[in-house]
Amino acid sequence: MRDEIKLFTTGFIQVFFVAVNTYFLSKTFFLGVFVCAFMISLIWSWNVKRVAFGTVMDRVAYALGAACGSTIGLLVSTLILK
Repeated sequence: MRDEIKLFTTGFIQVFFVAVNTYFLSKTFFLGVFVCAFMISLIWSWNVKRVAFGTVMDRVAYALGAACGSTIGLLVSTLILK
């Protein structure tokens, strides 16, 4: 269970930054785009091996984290630029 929580968390964080970055791109917020792009790549470098060689439950945990991260990322990015 602990590994699934780690995967959920890293999936959440990575896709959180993807959602925020998408919004920042649409608003031409250069500093936000730079920071988010860096974070996406850094987190991806840790995730790729664990997800690619993980179990089905590992992949489900990662995907659920990513879905939640995307939703919360959109919410936070709209609050930042309001």
